[in-house]
Amino acid sequence: MKIAIGSDHAGFDYKKRLADYLTLQGHHVTDFGTYSLDSVDYPDFAHPVASAVETQEADFGVLCCGSGQGVCITANKHQDVRAALVWGRELAELSRQHNNANVICIPARFIAYEIAETCVQTFLDTSFEAGRHATRVGKISC
Repeated sequence: MKIAIGSDHAGFDYKKRLADYLTLQGHHVTDFGTYSLDSVDYPDFAHPVASAVETQEADFGVLCCGSGQGVCITANKHQDVRAALVWGRELAELSRQHNNANVICIPARFIAYEIAETCVQTFLDTSFEAGRHATRVGKISC
């Protein structure tokens, strides 16, 4: 699977660890930065990840920032990107099953790394249920 990943400074550690984890799982990971703990603006990294998903250069996106909110709001500005703020396994599962989310946003300052890893793995392992949910998802884009 092709995964686009990015973060701001607050999500840098989780992004780096998740990129390593996903690579070990056999995924092709493209890291859009940031590449240090220096303070940066999250849209500079959320937009390239969302663009990669939007253009189908990546199958899924993973974004990390302090609250997860900023990267989620930014990614959702892209047509056909459905970014979900996730802080638990069940939310990861439901965002895929019911919303066909294609970008997971992790709040690095609010959950332990192990939970983040479980969320990302669950997100990637879960399929969209379609059916009645497909009609709803079809109404999301403007």
